[in-house]
Amino acid sequence: MSTDTSRERWIAGHGPIVHRDATVARVEALVARLLQDGRIASAEAAYGLLAAADRLACMAMSVVAHMTYARRIDLSGAPLDADDFKPAPEGHTGGSLNMVQGFVGYLLANALTGQTRGWIMGQGHCVAAIEAVNALTGDVSPRQRGRYDRSAEGLSRLVADFYCYAIDADGRPAVPLGSHAGPDTAGAVSEGGYLGFAGLQYVHMPLPGESLVAFLSDGAFEEQRGQDWAPRWWRAEDCGAAIPVMILNGRRIEQRTQIVQEGGAQWLAGDVRHNGFDPVIVDGRDPSAIACAIVEAEDVLRAFAASPKRRYPARLPYVIAETEKGFGFPGAGRNAAHNLPLDGNPRHDAAAREAFNRGAAALFVPPEELDAALAAFDCHAAQGRVKESLHPMAHRDPPAPVLPEPDWATPGGSASAMAALDRWFVSLVEANPGLRVRIGNPDELASNKMGGTLQRLRHRVNAPEPGVAEDLHGAIITALNEEAVAAAALANKGGLNLVVSYEAFAVKMLGLLRQETIFARRQREVGQPPRWLPVPLVVTSHTWENSKNEQSHQDPTIGEALLGEMSDTARVLFPVDGNTAVAALRDVYAGRGQVACVVVSKREVEEHFDAEAAQRLVRDGAGQVVGDPLEADVQLVAIGAYQLDAALAAQRHLAARGRRACVSVVLEPGRLRVPRDAIEAAFVADDARVQALFPPELPRVLLSHTRPEPMLGVLRRIDSGPARTRALGYISRGGTLDVPGMLFANRCTWAHAVDACTAVAGWPREELLDAPLRDALDGRGDPRVLQDRAP
Repeated sequence: MSTDTSRERWIAGHGPIVHRDATVARVEALVARLLQDGRIASAEAAYGLLAAADRLACMAMSVVAHMTYARRIDLSGAPLDADDFKPAPEGHTGGSLNMVQGFVGYLLANALTGQTRGWIMGQGHCVAAIEAVNALTGDVSPRQRGRYDRSAEGLSRLVADFYCYAIDADGRPAVPLGSHAGPDTAGAVSEGGYLGFAGLQYVHMPLPGESLVAFLSDGAFEEQRGQDWAPRWWRAEDCGAAIPVMILNGRRIEQRTQIVQEGGAQWLAGDVRHNGFDPVIVDGRDPSAIACAIVEAEDVLRAFAASPKRRYPARLPYVIAETEKGFGFPGAGRNAAHNLPLDGNPRHDAAAREAFNRGAAALFVPPEELDAALAAFDCHAAQGRVKESLHPMAHRDPPAPVLPEPDWATPGGSASAMAALDRWFVSLVEANPGLRVRIGNPDELASNKMGGTLQRLRHRVNAPEPGVAEDLHGAIITALNEEAVAAAALANKGGLNLVVSYEAFAVKMLGLLRQETIFARRQREVGQPPRWLPVPLVVTSHTWENSKNEQSHQDPTIGEALLGEMSDTARVLFPVDGNTAVAALRDVYAGRGQVACVVVSKREVEEHFDAEAAQRLVRDGAGQVVGDPLEADVQLVAIGAYQLDAALAAQRHLAARGRRACVSVVLEPGRLRVPRDAIEAAFVADDARVQALFPPELPRVLLSHTRPEPMLGVLRRIDSGPARTRALGYISRGGTLDVPGMLFANRCTWAHAVDACTAVAGWPREELLDAPLRDALDGRGDPRVLQDRAP
């Protein structure tokens, strides 16, 4: 076939895909440049790929429409009958049709340049587009292999499995296909169920030498702020190419997006230009236009990186792919296109059936043309590159970090656990120079006792201020937006990460943390455990030591919420001193594919555990501090540093009155829970270990950093019922108080613990608590007596 014939064949388009004059001119210039640079063998081959992309896109759009409405697909193009349609169609059809153009454009850019880029899709509900294209090209995930392929049978199985709600005997989805991107979606790195987080993460994902295409949602543009800060963070020295592609289809679920209401693509271009991007508007209905923009954007970043005169902030490329929701199928452009674009169900409605068959016919690709198109895209071996499902961001496996021996403190003194953690983290960074570091910081590190980390790594800014811990290439991502800074660490899966936050404000990170946790856990469940290094979230200035602030600053929700997730993937730890804090963080970094919430006190607390005991406590999740449970009449169980202080004071008070109480610590409650499946069962302590630490018949009082009710639920294995077990903790009371006032307001002082012991052990209250103490506990006396008489 001659070059002219290939070019003319592409220019003719296919089905609803039409190449605008501006796209033709842009593509011609790109092909000429690629040929001149030696990146393509011939213009004929390039135009052959471009024409193949049109056909692949049309066929994938047809498969997407079938996934929503049909039970099978006919590759001959014959119309479907009523019985061929689903009784209850479902699917985010419009966005998925738009994503086909984007994803095929991405594949086309890779094929034209012989380079496999990474991809992330913010609109995870548009997974049908990815699955349809992958099934056609054969680049499917391990569990999909042999089930979905380009044959009529394979595609019909894909179509029938979509929203089939099949469940296996263990209660898990019975087909390797979901309603959002997941571990069975080849190449996926995020579910994308929380709109907007891809926009926060993409700039932090690629390492130097890598390239990432991030498909962004115009609906998420108004939902999640912070994506416009990418130029603040990108540096050629330590970042790969990050190319955002906004799929601008103009529709939310029920109305137009803010972007369209404000003025559409031109308004968006002006907005992102104001925030430091260099936008380009292309035809989002045409995969060739999107591919061209991706290659051009990457070339711009490459040229910037190569320039000795580069200045920051770089004007990052921003591709705006303008389209209409549901392009290429009947019902496009309407609100209904978000889900079900047809006016009725083709199974029961003849008019809807006729519209579906008409739309499918317009997208039809003759089998021989489809075969040729797919063969053109099957060029990975010839180009010496991996398939898109194997892009590096989907398979992070950095080397195990060197975990330096901590400078252990001697028990008996007092120190800030955060300061100890800070010193060890600096040594960790220095021991691992090959790992890119990202620190997510929503507020202030110095006041949280992370001064060494601040001086060593510095805030990343475009214009450092003299005398301030700032640097053009700093590793600390600081912004007054919890989600944005947590995204920097969670996206850096090829490196070493830490997030530090006030405990109360870390709740704003919960959706992002949960998305990462869910995706990683599903990878474990399907036999593809993630290999990236864990991301610890250190929460400090916490509920009890933030007593001086109002109740908005007194909130243990983040730990409670993460304890609801699977404990093997979302770890929650409550160290009680400097040694246990360092041992806990060190143990976290020894894992893989986990998120960990570590609740650490920044005020000085007593050092209770030596090096060996601290490491044993972390390994077991719980341990003894004072006394032996086999010889005690009651067990005080502390979860948190201030809770341990109260428990020890209570034990001393009881011992002075001849009562035998032991004190235990639970550092990681998730290790003691009732496991919910086999994976979690391998993580938690066995019955023998739990019973050795917590004898079943021993009365006990829990003192919890969190609210008592959720902690009791997690620790059900050591709960002997309300008559034998009491739990004290945060009961949602607070205000502008001191620490003793905060403990008293929430009935968590040493005296409240003694009072609870009298109830569970059946001891006379009057023998252990005199009248002034009882009056204070009962709300009749002066609360200060508890502090004045603390043992």
